[in-house]
Amino acid sequence: MSAGDRRFMDHALGLGRRGLGRTWPNPAVGCVIVRHEEDVPVIVGRGWTARGGRPHAEARALAQAGADARGATAYVTLEPCAHSGKTPPCAGALIDAGIARVVSALADPDPRVSGAGHQALRDAGVSVQSGVGAADARLDQAGFLSRMEKGRPHVHLKLAISRDGKIAPPDRRTVQITGERVRAHVHMMRARHDAVLIGITTALADDPQLTCRLPGLEDWSPVRIVLDSRLRLPAGTRLLATLDQAPLWIFCASAADAGRIAKLEDAGASVITGASGQDGRLDLPAVMEMLARRGLTRLMVEGGGRVAGALLRAHLVDEITLFRAGHDLGADAIDAVEGFDLSAITGSANFRLLDKTPLGADTMFHYWRNQDI
Repeated sequence: MSAGDRRFMDHALGLGRRGLGRTWPNPAVGCVIVRHEEDVPVIVGRGWTARGGRPHAEARALAQAGADARGATAYVTLEPCAHSGKTPPCAGALIDAGIARVVSALADPDPRVSGAGHQALRDAGVSVQSGVGAADARLDQAGFLSRMEKGRPHVHLKLAISRDGKIAPPDRRTVQITGERVRAHVHMMRARHDAVLIGITTALADDPQLTCRLPGLEDWSPVRIVLDSRLRLPAGTRLLATLDQAPLWIFCASAADAGRIAKLEDAGASVITGASGQDGRLDLPAVMEMLARRGLTRLMVEGGGRVAGALLRAHLVDEITLFRAGHDLGADAIDAVEGFDLSAITGSANFRLLDKTPLGADTMFHYWRNQDI
C-alpha cells in the first residue's frame, strides 16, 4: 500500500462518513476518483452515498469526473456492488467509464455482492486492490456489517453518569448531569445513527424528544424507538408531538390493548408487535432482528439503566460512549446500569477503551467490543 493510496482512501472514508445515519438500509460509502496528469495526482470526482441510499457514491463520483474517469483510479470504501436493484451495478458503471484501477477498503458481505464486484472488475481488465484502510472502514461500516453478518443493527450504548457512576437522584427526577458540550455531542451522535432507542421508564421520566436540534442538522433526526410492552406512553408526550420531525416506532407485547394500539397509530406512530418473550416482556434479540429486517443498521441506545443492563446481559452492545461528569450524586442515587457495577464496562475484558476526550468539565470515554476491532 502506497502513501498515496492511503491518503486518497482516507479522503474517501471521510466522504463516506457524511452519509452515516442517512443511507439505511444501504451502507454509507465514499468514493474518490484520481487521475495522474504528468505524474501529479488530481482528484477529478468525489461522491458519497446519497440520503436514502441512492445514488451510490461511485455513481456520484463518476458523474462529477465525466470523461476524466477514463484511465483513472477509483478509491471506494466498500466493494462496488455487482447486482441490479433500484440502481445499475456500480462495478459495471466503473467499467463502462473506463476506470483503470479500483482500490477498495472492504469486501461487501451482502450475499448479492460478496466478491462478485471485485471479480467483475478483474474480468474486465481493471486492476483491483482491496484492504486499503480496512480497519477504519470496518468501524465506519459497523452497522451495515452487523446487519449482514449478525442479522441485527450495530448497538451503540450512550451513558451520561455522575463521577460516582449514577444516572439520576434517588427520586428519579430529571437532572442535567453533564454540560452543554456533551449535549451538543449527543445531538451529533443522533444525527449519525439510523435510530435512537429508549425504554418506557425513560420516556415517562424525561419526556424526551430524541431529535437532533443542532443548527443546520434539524432534518437529520433519527427514527425514535420506545420499548413499551404495555403501551404506557401518554398521548401528550413530546415524542408524539414531534412526529413531523422524525418517525416514532413503539414496540409492545402481543397482548397489548388493541384500542391503545389504534390510538397511537392514528396519531402517526408505528406500533410493532411480535417480539414478546415468554414472560410478556419484550425479547431484545427479537427486537433487534425486527429492526434489521426494517433496514436499520446503526442503533443508538440512550436510556435508561434497565434497558442498558438488559442489552449488556444479552451481549447485544457493540460500542459504548460514556460521558462522566465531575460531580457526585450520592450513594443512594440510581445506578447507571441496572444489575451491573460500572466496572462491567470500564474494567471489562469485553470492551476496549479507544479514546478519552475532555468535553468542558466532563470527560468522554469511547469503548468498542473487543471482538469487532
